[in-house]
Amino acid sequence: MTRYVFKMPDLGEGTVEAEVVAWHIKVGDMVQEDQVMAEVMTDKAAVEVPAPVSGKVVTINGQPGDMVRVGSELVVFETAAADDDVVAPAPSAAPAGEVKKPEASPAPRAPSPALRPTFPAQAGELKSEAGDVTGRVKASPATRRKAREAGIDLRQVPGSGPSGRIMPKDFEAAVSGATPTGRNGGSAAAPSLLRQRTGVDEIKVIGVRRVIAQRMTDAARTIPHFSYVEEIDVTELESLRVHLNSKAPKGTPSLTYLPFLAAALARVLEEFPQCNAHYDAERNVLIRHHPVHLGVATQTPDGLKVPVVRHAEARTLWDLSDEIRRVSEAAKGGKASREELSGSTITITSLGRMGGIVSTPIINAPEMGIIGVNKAIDRPVVLDGAIAIRRIMNLSSSFDHRFVDGYDAAAMILALKDLLEHPATIFIPG
Repeated sequence: MTRYVFKMPDLGEGTVEAEVVAWHIKVGDMVQEDQVMAEVMTDKAAVEVPAPVSGKVVTINGQPGDMVRVGSELVVFETAAADDDVVAPAPSAAPAGEVKKPEASPAPRAPSPALRPTFPAQAGELKSEAGDVTGRVKASPATRRKAREAGIDLRQVPGSGPSGRIMPKDFEAAVSGATPTGRNGGSAAAPSLLRQRTGVDEIKVIGVRRVIAQRMTDAARTIPHFSYVEEIDVTELESLRVHLNSKAPKGTPSLTYLPFLAAALARVLEEFPQCNAHYDAERNVLIRHHPVHLGVATQTPDGLKVPVVRHAEARTLWDLSDEIRRVSEAAKGGKASREELSGSTITITSLGRMGGIVSTPIINAPEMGIIGVNKAIDRPVVLDGAIAIRRIMNLSSSFDHRFVDGYDAAAMILALKDLLEHPATIFIPG
């Protein structure tokens, strides 16, 4: 038998360390080559680490939530490969966001839906501290034991015995929901449905949730947010949307407001290039992008992710709709590639029907702005001196006030408002 040392691989893009999210093996397990051993997380994506060899797991380095440096010992195996210790070199990064497969060990690959981590319970990090269910109550040992087995808090069970002692009939009534008979033949009070809760859950912040927390904190701390809310009359847009959906071939997914917003935003940003930009803090340089790579904030089982629709400015309405749906579903299913989750130049975020009236979205750094879509509702408004029912939707947007002045932010949203309120103009060359 021999020891085979596998080191944390180089995951590319300047990664110097990765966070252990979950282990699928433990010391003493017999594993097969290419079996998924662990899930690790960089600042870009979660990846699976397969076993480089078949053998017995001798040691594991790093608990869920720990950061392990590239090149550090990760797993030691006991194999029958040779007489001397074998050390697997850490693989180097491959182009286009992929991980090169070295001779000594297979490289991590994008996580599959079946093995996507569930945070944090899969990592065994969820625990609770249950309180004593009996407390200081008068009851026999047998009743206390039955209460523990049934998960009933005896402090919430009215006792009909002397000095409030809980009698067997009181306990049985609490279990069945019946009202027991009191000491003097009267009806005792029924057990209340209101019960005290005790204990806490401790959830270790790891993986995607840790990255989200760090990025939100950094953005809120370093970027002076300027928020601007504008009311949009989307009555005509709704009519156009319904008409186009009615003309689409059977089985075609329906258009939502998002592709219209994406198309209008791509048009508007030509006039406001300062809003389609990144700030490189290390070089103190503003980078204004000519293409519009649209980030679409998406809620996933692992937390908020921002898949990217590239070159929104060059896509038709239906193409935008298809691509928004594709990248969003890929993110939700854990299938989005590293490239699909990075490189956005401006982001839109929407809670759909839960969108509320106003929100204050946090900028997806290093971008300059984020456009928040609130819910559309029918409201009475004054139109041409008369009250009319119109469909109204608010846009709640935030901008980096260091580089986008309040006037420019308002002017951009008003230009966007004009296109959305007269949706035919979105498609007229200008």
